[in-house]
Amino acid sequence: MSQAALLSSAEIISQFDRYVIANYRRYPVCLVRGEGSLVWDAEGRRYVDFFPGWGCNLVGHCPPRVVEAITEQIKTLIHVPNTWYMEAQGQFAQALSERSFGGKAFFCNSGAEANEAAIKLARAYGHPQGRTKIVTMHHGFHGRTYAALSATAQPKYHVGFEPMVPGFEYIPFGDLDAAASVIDSTTAGVLIEPIQGEGGINIPPDGYLEGLRKICDEAGALLMFDEVQCGMGRTGKWFGYQHFNVEPDIMTVAKALASGVAAGVMMARSEVAEVLKPGMHASTYGGNPIACRAGLATIETIEEDGLLDQAKVLEDKFRKVFTEIQHERPELIKEIRIRGVMVGVDLTCDASPIVAECLNRNLLINATQGHVIRLLPALNLSDELFDEGCSILRDVLMDHKFDPDQG
Repeated sequence: MSQAALLSSAEIISQFDRYVIANYRRYPVCLVRGEGSLVWDAEGRRYVDFFPGWGCNLVGHCPPRVVEAITEQIKTLIHVPNTWYMEAQGQFAQALSERSFGGKAFFCNSGAEANEAAIKLARAYGHPQGRTKIVTMHHGFHGRTYAALSATAQPKYHVGFEPMVPGFEYIPFGDLDAAASVIDSTTAGVLIEPIQGEGGINIPPDGYLEGLRKICDEAGALLMFDEVQCGMGRTGKWFGYQHFNVEPDIMTVAKALASGVAAGVMMARSEVAEVLKPGMHASTYGGNPIACRAGLATIETIEEDGLLDQAKVLEDKFRKVFTEIQHERPELIKEIRIRGVMVGVDLTCDASPIVAECLNRNLLINATQGHVIRLLPALNLSDELFDEGCSILRDVLMDHKFDPDQG
């Protein structure tokens, strides 16, 4: 089986066609190695990666401290069930609690699992008072499992899987009047991304999250922040909500939590967390020692390398680049939305040809919502690779031809 790395991209693609369910749209490239913000394919072709690991590789591919921690842990203990105590899990829970709002942790394997746990906890907490409704936002994204999918207020993801789990209500992101009209005595909780990722890097208007906190408090509902994409330092603070004068009752984190090792966590205020009793919820691999050691090493890397400050540096650099391009091509770029290394460039046309052309020129980027270029680069992206990647992206955008009347 170790021969797989020696196959060509075409041979690996053929193998996938025969044996792997085609539920992903895959680029015709097989990546075999990564280092920092670079990856290489089976033919040795080198790419600059501005979207590493779909946002999981926040400190780059194969960060040394994380590799070392995982290697050491694998030699000692790979997995034990959560019926036993593990030093690394306790340490990781403390590290996350001290960098957020002082909550307790439930560990799992992904963002969808973390959101499932949050939804269950909110309903368990509100159940004695008859509170079951969960309110979420249009253009939000919370995962692919059934409750997380039902919480995702984007109908395109529901098609073919109906009926959805009942008890969810959707409202516009950023609209406090809409929130006040639906959050009531039947509401268990409100689940929202402080900064929407899949929705197109949508930043809330001033005062919105604070207003939502007030509405939830008055109605007795829990406020839950989905930090799966914006958490772990991506925005220049440990968590996206820390840019606003507000704290959640429950928070979910995944993606960059352990630098690409499968990991998710739900954090909850102590008085909310205590509702979950033994047997009510579980995750076989959640909080395993490998993931927890990787997560601790991720925190160490971000802090010791000063990467929270670097997020703001990169934010300013990306904004300058895209503002200059927008000035030259105002008919192409409608809006620029950036917070740290969450970068959204809203176009007046389909973004997929731009993604494809960047790939042809050895740059990896992403498009979301059809017309938004989304970049989630590593916090430790070097000046050299920043310049190289932005030069490619600039050339592609400047060369791109489209009919503005067609959109």
